Amino acid sequence: MENYQKSQTPDQKQSQNHFQRTMKTRHLVMLSLGGVIGTGLFFNTGYIISEAGPAGTVLAYLIGALVVYLVMLCLGELAVSMPETGAFHTYASRYISPATGYTVAWLYWLTWTVALGSSFTGAAMCMRHWFPGIEDWIWCLFFCCVIFTLNIITTRFFAESEFWFSLIKVLTIIIFIVAGTATIFGFIPMKDGSSAPFFTNLTSSGWFPNGIIPIIMTMVAVNFSFSGTELIGIAAGETVNPEKTIPLAIKTTIIRLIIFFIGTVIVLSALLPMNQAGVIESPFVQVFDNIGLPYAADILNFVILTAILSAANSGLYASGRMLWSLSNQGILPSYFTKLSKNGVPIIALSISMIGGLFALFTSFVAPNTVFVALNAISGFAVVAVWLSICASHFFFRRDYIRSGKPLSALKYKAPFYPYVPILGAIMCLIACIGLAFDPEQRIALYCGIPFVIACYIAYQITNNYKKSKEKTNADD
Repeated sequence: MENYQKSQTPDQKQSQNHFQRTMKTRHLVMLSLGGVIGTGLFFNTGYIISEAGPAGTVLAYLIGALVVYLVMLCLGELAVSMPETGAFHTYASRYISPATGYTVAWLYWLTWTVALGSSFTGAAMCMRHWFPGIEDWIWCLFFCCVIFTLNIITTRFFAESEFWFSLIKVLTIIIFIVAGTATIFGFIPMKDGSSAPFFTNLTSSGWFPNGIIPIIMTMVAVNFSFSGTELIGIAAGETVNPEKTIPLAIKTTIIRLIIFFIGTVIVLSALLPMNQAGVIESPFVQVFDNIGLPYAADILNFVILTAILSAANSGLYASGRMLWSLSNQGILPSYFTKLSKNGVPIIALSISMIGGLFALFTSFVAPNTVFVALNAISGFAVVAVWLSICASHFFFRRDYIRSGKPLSALKYKAPFYPYVPILGAIMCLIACIGLAFDPEQRIALYCGIPFVIACYIAYQITNNYKKSKEKTNADD
């Protein structure tokens, strides 16, 4: 860490110090929850149930929760030791290789900026439920302006807006779990007057109707549902008292995610038959309809709209900080590091929003080609980023020990080194391998692997050009 600080230019230090540490623990927790509780939980769960079965889905999410826990332990030690905006891609650059850090940054940027396009499209579909006469593109532009405004005012204003966005989702999840549990135990009857088909759903097709392979196949989908937890690392450079705030945020986030996700999945698996599950309709809507709660469609439509806007809010924040961080390292032009008077990287945010608009455009023009391919990369990219976090932590701790420094000097120490980063990396690799067994998700490998190769090649080209230019300037 000391060597890195010495190698920074004065401009880089000045730009980095301009980020204001205004985020508190509650902001970090809700930012992470806001990024996680979105389309993955509200839509992907139906697909996983249809593939792995109810019991298999619960097991898949338990495994996914373990992966998230391992990754966050690794990220916690890194983020507390080096609280920087852009976080884990800088760790990959420092402890794996600069080319790897460059690739991780672009993978993560692409993940979120593509998600912006799908989020705005989904938000327009939600509004169509209430205002069928208004064109979708009008709502898309409206929500683009809203999300962009929330991000450019101040970091504190963004954090407050994300706090309330996420709070609505969290309260809805709690209500869903409570109502579902009451239905399972017979306190609330099903719509047709029958009791909840809890054991029928779990056993009618067998505990694992399609075997163990579908559980492995759907691990990327499960991990994608958990993606966004790592936003704590992105926000580390703008956090008040990071050595105390980050560990507390990680601990509370993991506990809440396990309760919310596992509790939700158990309710969904208990109340939604495997043959009715899928991705055409949100499983939440299907369960509420089966229970027969009044105004279910409007309630769920509002919640899904909030979830989508919250994910877009977090996504623009993350993608903008990634561009800023790449520029701060000298990989992109320096104007990406320019901050507004409120300490917001407005140029980086603007370019990220343009990327989101491009993804939105392709979703309308070529929904079955370009947009599908870009969206498929997202799940692969998240797992690749998590893998880099585990690897970075492994090499960071190894180098730290070799330097002769006492472990007691670490303000936050991940337990059971080196088993935690090794096991986390292995489980991420297994999830990627599982994609090869699913024809519907295999496109992620076809698109993701070439994209990674292209990033490595692009880094070598830009790095060689930079060195050549520096040499020319030195000769002159």
